[in-house]
Amino acid sequence: MNKFLITISTALLYIGSAPAQDISLTIYNKNIALVREVRDISVEKGISTISFTDVAARIDPTSVHFKSLSQPDKLMILEQNYEYDLVNASKIMQKYIDKDINIVLENGDVFSGRLLSVSRSDIVIRDSSGIKIIKRGGIQHYNFPDLPHGLITRPTLVWMVDNRGSTKQKTEISYLTEAVNWHAEYVGVVDQGESHLDLSGWVSIENNSGATYENARLKLVAGEIHLAKEKKRIRYIAKGEALMAEAPSASQFKEKEFFEYHLYTLNRRTTLKNNQTKQISLFPSSVVKAKKILIYDGYLYGKKVRVYLEFKNSVGEGLGIPLPEGKVRIYKEDVDKALEFIGEDFIDHTPIDEKVRLFMGNAFDVVGERVQKASRKISSKVYQQEYEIDIKNHKKKAVSVLVVEHFWGDWEISKKSHPFVKKDAYTAEFKVDIPARGEVKIEYTVTIRY
Repeated sequence: MNKFLITISTALLYIGSAPAQDISLTIYNKNIALVREVRDISVEKGISTISFTDVAARIDPTSVHFKSLSQPDKLMILEQNYEYDLVNASKIMQKYIDKDINIVLENGDVFSGRLLSVSRSDIVIRDSSGIKIIKRGGIQHYNFPDLPHGLITRPTLVWMVDNRGSTKQKTEISYLTEAVNWHAEYVGVVDQGESHLDLSGWVSIENNSGATYENARLKLVAGEIHLAKEKKRIRYIAKGEALMAEAPSASQFKEKEFFEYHLYTLNRRTTLKNNQTKQISLFPSSVVKAKKILIYDGYLYGKKVRVYLEFKNSVGEGLGIPLPEGKVRIYKEDVDKALEFIGEDFIDHTPIDEKVRLFMGNAFDVVGERVQKASRKISSKVYQQEYEIDIKNHKKKAVSVLVVEHFWGDWEISKKSHPFVKKDAYTAEFKVDIPARGEVKIEYTVTIRY
């Protein structure tokens, strides 16, 4: 591939730009963030133009709010612009059409003239001797006398202001930006008896907004916040800064209810770089009472017996904190003390005192079979059906299996081999104990009225 150098003889000046003295970042799990910056700036008396650089490239310009903290009634905004026509080689070439440039070839020859057109293969210029067509493959670099008007090197917010107060102002700018997201991740270790779960929580923050937030105050909002116009989510691949490590002994976030959401405030400042994934401990490791549940739902899953881990998010059970939605990875310690991965699942936003049920996978040694033995039409709207469910346990120890059956309409089980619980208007549950190397058959007759 041909490589060439473009040189610009003068530097770009940023008018009125000043570094941020304080940055606050509130991140929502909707791939957006609210950025607040405080900057000290110099503003001329009367009407003038000021500009802020180093804003996020994925900013929503319609969300920008600018105000003076020093004299809010003296500094007024007349006009706002977001400039994002960034410098690149193609734009410079296009803006220099009908202007003079210098071209240096690889053999050292120099051509000067007016640029007439640019294509992938050729450059057309006019000099004192006429029109020349120069193959781009032989060009070493171009020389341009200046940066074309309207091109900038960084996204910039520009305001026209009317200042009737001091020329030194402390200002605040806030805006929403896309491509900043966060999600929770959890790691749990099941004990040998499979009755307790050592659970820790982490927060992963992904920043692809085009800006770095130095030494920022950080807040995370968990909940289903509504956006008036949902935009297509883009999956970003970011460089990870750190892997999950042992959780610290104290929580780094202070949690509180906020409107109808939950707000997590980091107890310290942090730096979030552009194109970075940062992981921070959400809460210290907690031992929670848990239980393993085997569920057979032959209507939905055929012969598979599904395995779940269940715990209650309560203080009495060992936890009792609002859990943001996220992925939970579960491990179990083997006899050699090595941790082995046994499954993962997602949880939704989970309030205190609610149950969490995690799907771990399908049982290897416990299988089921569901057969409809008979179906009779009693009348035009009444049917009677007979079912047999066979659960086989090939393990060396006894297991308990929860068998789930689904019905529609007005139903009644008239004959049954095992007791059941009517879970709701559409569900019956049979709980059966199956001996080691044994099997249990559930038989029932149900009458359904549509």
